[in-house]
Order: sequence, then structure tokens, then C-alpha cells
Amino acid sequence: MIPSSFPDKAEIARLTAQMLLEIGAVHFNARDPYTYASGLKGPTYIDCRKLISYPRIRSTLMDFLAVTVMRDAGFEAFDNIAGGETAGIPFAAMVAERLALPMTYVRKKPKGYGRNARIEGEMTVGQRVLLVEDLTTDGGSKLSFVDAIRETGASCGHTAVIFYYGIFPDTMQTLGDHGVALHSLCTWWDVLSYARETKAFDAETLAEVEEFLTQPRAWQEAHS
Repeated sequence: MIPSSFPDKAEIARLTAQMLLEIGAVHFNARDPYTYASGLKGPTYIDCRKLISYPRIRSTLMDFLAVTVMRDAGFEAFDNIAGGETAGIPFAAMVAERLALPMTYVRKKPKGYGRNARIEGEMTVGQRVLLVEDLTTDGGSKLSFVDAIRETGASCGHTAVIFYYGIFPDTMQTLGDHGVALHSLCTWWDVLSYARETKAFDAETLAEVEEFLTQPRAWQEAHS
């Protein structure tokens, strides 16, 4: 069923933060920071992959994501929904079902055998493709997926994610320079606000997390 009527963006962000905290997808640890893929450290970690194991929550969030995309990009803006390997694949499938559109997925790199393809499923010249992922930090990892989609002759001017870090100022410019608009449900600021409201973590941890979110690069340099 195609969703059409849901809460406004602020309430969607608050509810998304609540759900992520409820299932333990949010991790704050100022004393023993997490190491990110970049090698840098931070006191925050989000695990959106856990969502697939919670049917009521995943269904609600996919409704939110579908209606967010339709509100922001248009109700007839896309012909194909593509998931990024691997975390984006289940979410792309669920969004495609809600929007009654074909679904494909994009590999991080060619298989190295067979057709040596990066696109799995059917994507055709001229299709308008929405790239779906679980989250984005600085937007850089999305560009390779977008380029692979465009190499088929399709277009890709939008990406939708459940969670957007919202702390790196260059993210929107990085995507915008590549002709891509970002749609998301919530950010670290929404999660921090709800965590404070519900006292989900101690005050010291929340203060350290806020310091990181306010100046992430400076925090990382100080804790390298």
C-alpha cells in the first residue's frame, strides 16, 4: 500500500530517534570511543541493520521513508528503487514495495566473474532511480553507487537514508556537486535530543557526545 498521510518532518525525526534507541541501535561511549571505517574515532555508533529484525519498527520507518521521498521529490519522481550493497538492499526492497516500483541493487564493485555486473536486476536507459541506503556520514560512499547507476544510462539525482549524521558541513555540498539530493528521517541531533529527554544515558556521556557532534574533527584530533 502506498502511504500518503503521516506526521510532519519534526515528529518523524523524533519517532525515528525513539525507535532507534528502543532497539539498542544507538551506542554512546565517551570513555572507550568507537573506531570508524576511516580509522578516526568517535563516541557515537549507529547500527541501522538491526532494524530488519523488528517488524513493527521497520514497517513504520519504511512508511516514513516512502512518504518523505514523495513529499520532497514528488509522487511520480522515480521509475526504479536501487539499494546499495549490502545494508541498503532490504530497505530498498521495502521502499520499492510501498511505491509499487521495480527494485534493483548496486554492488560495491563488479563480481569479477559471469557478467561482471555492478547492477543486479533490471535497470534501463532513461529510468529515474532512487538510491536507498541505511545511513550516510559525509556522503562520499554514495557517489560510487550513483556513478554505477548512471553508467547504465539511467539517472540518479536522489538518495534516501534512514539516518544522516548531520554533523559534517561538507556533506550536502559533496552530494550537491554530484547532482544528488539527500532525503533522511533523523540525525544525531534528533537522537541526542530524545536521549536527553528520556535520560537514556548519563549526563557526562551526553555532554561528551554533544561536544563531538558540535566539533567532530576537533574532537577526533584531540582523541587520536
